Amino acid sequence: RAMYDVPEFIRKAHQIYGYSHFVNDVGGSLCELDEPGLIDLLAQHSLILYIKVTTAAEEQKLIDRAKSDPKPLYYRPEFLQSRLATYLQEQRLDYAAEMEPDDFIRWVFPRLFRSRIPRYEAIAGQYGYTVTSEEVARVRHEGDFNQLVAKAIARRQED
Repeated sequence: RAMYDVPEFIRKAHQIYGYSHFVNDVGGSLCELDEPGLIDLLAQHSLILYIKVTTAAEEQKLIDRAKSDPKPLYYRPEFLQSRLATYLQEQRLDYAAEMEPDDFIRWVFPRLFRSRIPRYEAIAGQYGYTVTSEEVARVRHEGDFNQLVAKAIARRQED
């Protein structure tokens, strides 16, 4: 529900703190939410930027980071049911209550990440802009970030 408050957060950031810009890092779960109109709302009030992983090394870095510090994740129900069944079978467990949650997250994250890529790309294609993980890794300060966003906008206009 917090995503619906983004326009108000933007207003408050400007009004209360005098911030000209507001960064809303929604993470990967945005593509999982079945909320009609939410992405439209975000696109009306912000610039949607998809950080595309373009090399196997960059993908592995992302996966390793997620595995080293597992965090709660949002799953589409059908994805969770399918992957949980596979995990329980592979681990020879009868019930989800028998599993170690962090082990499941480490196991499922690469599968979840790869399953989300088509949705990330569809959102960026319709509503946003794409930058690569390698480009983002070179950002050192606000000016670099602004240049990268300008480059992403220009790339989209060329297509």
